[in-house]
Amino acid sequence: MNLAHWLERQAQITPGRPALFLGTECVADYGQFWRDARAVAGWLLAQGVGSGDRVALFMTNVPDYLTVFYGIWAVGAAAVPINAKLHGREAAFILENSGAKHVFTSPELSASLIEAGVSTTQTEVPGTAFEAIRAHEPIDVIVPRDPDDLAWLFYTSGTTGKPKGVMITHRMLSVMSLCYVTDIDPVSPEDATIYAAPMSHGAGIYNMIHVRAGARHVCPPSGGFDPDEILTLAQHFGNAHLFAAPTMVNRLTQYASGAGQRGEGLRTIIYAGGPMYNADIIAAVDHFGPVFIQIYGQGECPMGITALSRADVTDRTHADWARRLQSVGRAQSAVEVAIGDENGKPLTVGEHGEIMVRGDTVMPGYWTNPEATAKTLLNGWLMTGDMGFMSADGYLTLQDRSKDMIITGGSNVYPREVEEVLLRDSGVTEVSVVGRPHAEWGEEVVAFVVGDVDPARLDQLCLDHMARFKRPKEYVKLEALPKNNYGKILKTELRALLTRS
Repeated sequence: MNLAHWLERQAQITPGRPALFLGTECVADYGQFWRDARAVAGWLLAQGVGSGDRVALFMTNVPDYLTVFYGIWAVGAAAVPINAKLHGREAAFILENSGAKHVFTSPELSASLIEAGVSTTQTEVPGTAFEAIRAHEPIDVIVPRDPDDLAWLFYTSGTTGKPKGVMITHRMLSVMSLCYVTDIDPVSPEDATIYAAPMSHGAGIYNMIHVRAGARHVCPPSGGFDPDEILTLAQHFGNAHLFAAPTMVNRLTQYASGAGQRGEGLRTIIYAGGPMYNADIIAAVDHFGPVFIQIYGQGECPMGITALSRADVTDRTHADWARRLQSVGRAQSAVEVAIGDENGKPLTVGEHGEIMVRGDTVMPGYWTNPEATAKTLLNGWLMTGDMGFMSADGYLTLQDRSKDMIITGGSNVYPREVEEVLLRDSGVTEVSVVGRPHAEWGEEVVAFVVGDVDPARLDQLCLDHMARFKRPKEYVKLEALPKNNYGKILKTELRALLTRS
């Protein structure tokens, strides 16, 4: 099934229902949304784009992002969303690697593609050329696609090298979307989803379930994440949904606390994309109430591995509430999750190993990269590269990426465990722990800290809560931790700082 059918059906049922918003202004109802998407499809068809071709979006968050998306799908092509925060040369690599036939780009980004020497034809959105496309003769019939046909070519953030293109199919996205309403949160026509994170990533990948439900799609006028703007929009629309990285949740909590705002109108905040420490989520729940749900996924299994329910995030009456809160929840309905050794052999409950997943939301492989595919898909399992363990009641605790685990004197140290302890100190606002080569012990633990750094105080805190060998041997104070365009901390850059010191 082509996912464009979900928009078509909603336009047939309720064409006059408000659909796309820029701030509080409705710019298209579902009827217009679908008509414009079909016009994009008609124009692409006239340019020679058809089934299986790739069309890129190098755009900031605007309502027509979704218009282009569904136009690409309606003509049978696959979308290649590119994070608008990337450098032109980085975007150029993705365009070349994907073989995209066309790229839709924001006016402020098109020059960077030209400077990077991109030959792919491009159309600015908004712009006069796009208005002409909107006026093009629409297609009448959606181009059929099989469930396993490519729908979305997602490029990983590339923190350890060149990004890889994850092949995401129509089946993966439809199953992921249906798992959303089964395992995460119901969606109704009265809801509004606010796109404050890049639509090329987690925020945008949840658009389908909101289209299927006939919900409202809101792009902040700033094009990004501004806490005051988000809170104002939530209060205006009510029943607001928001996808946010943990750093965004922290910023929203800090701003709202200082401004005396309680988050009226916020119904659900889905958080994912990095470690959310217990101290931070407890502070957020204390301020906003029961609006938070955590999901765990990765590009190779988008948004679809586990979920920590609203009740688990909020309820502190359960005897194991703290342990559950530190987990990433239980397996979603469409997947099987297990812990395995380096050969992909499942381990027993409670054993530490690599997190493995299989099911209908797992990718078929990487785009034109059979070597990487063979390393990642092992014996029918997706080897996530994340380390963790499963409790007897099915809660998965994520520790760290396998490459981030520190082995000192033959003992394993999971950085997140150390980070959780250090964040108990009220003077520490952010922390990231890495390993540094050591002649005798193999590696030693080093903590990069944002905030008030008192080594003696932090040492005592560590000694009070964990084994001595896990205690950092050095605390490095930074004004801010380096992060990529998705808000993930770049431990590769932190390790590079150690080699230069």
